[in-house]
Amino acid sequence: MEMRDDARLADEVEKLSHTADTLSLDTKDRMRDVVAPKIEAAVAQREAMVAELTSQPVQAPASELAKADPRRVTITQVRNHPHTYAYLDAANNQLKLIGYTEHGRRHASLVGHIGANVLRRLKFSAREIELAEIAGVLHDIGNSINRNDHGQTGAILAKDILSSLDMPIDEIITIMGAIGNHEEERGHAVSTVAAALILADKSDVHRSRVQNSDPTTFDIHDRVNYAATKSFLRVDTEQRRVTLQLTIDTEMASVMDYFEIFLSRMVMCRRAAEFLGSRFGLSINDVSVL
Repeated sequence: MEMRDDARLADEVEKLSHTADTLSLDTKDRMRDVVAPKIEAAVAQREAMVAELTSQPVQAPASELAKADPRRVTITQVRNHPHTYAYLDAANNQLKLIGYTEHGRRHASLVGHIGANVLRRLKFSAREIELAEIAGVLHDIGNSINRNDHGQTGAILAKDILSSLDMPIDEIITIMGAIGNHEEERGHAVSTVAAALILADKSDVHRSRVQNSDPTTFDIHDRVNYAATKSFLRVDTEQRRVTLQLTIDTEMASVMDYFEIFLSRMVMCRRAAEFLGSRFGLSINDVSVL
């Protein structure tokens, strides 16, 4: 299905969507009785993902990289920098206090892996792949200062980390540009690394991100993320098509709920995929939506 007119779809979303304030008492009771016991499992899943993603060995350096510059800054060095996880932990703690979904080690590591995989599958250079993973790990550290403009502040914090590791200035600028452009309010795919970061960041919709332990107080972001029981960004190398495949529990959130908060992000993903010479698609519950 071709992407529909954005303004028209946004108008339909506004008419059909609903928020936690309009949930019936019966629905709240069901959420309390049925969903609450599952939250502990979701928390355990999140912790397991953090352990797996942060401990996975990085693949051996590509021969072309080793020969070109054996002194290059690697994703391992960035992960091991004392400021990286300190910023991420502080960022997630602050966002949890104000009611946001998880933006810590799990999200950062996963976005790094997904962004690198997008460029790998689309046959970009080995160095661009590694820079995408570095940008993914660092992209949300600005939340340690404030949620507002966290892309811009995060870019400056990332510069300090990367400069201390003696990364070449052109690569620092690439990563700063990617981090500073990853939010839909003002961001653009200004490089292959930025485009990969956008696709990876916006594809992380999953119940393991929900940090609110009381389902009766879920806002729409909690409900949509909790409803997403599976998400996968599939990259078709031959067709050059990047498709976000979601499985959504429609008893927890409707497809229209998803579009209410993610429409602008999907438009951003479409443009990022186009920057990479690809097409973007969205599949929800095995139905092609975009």
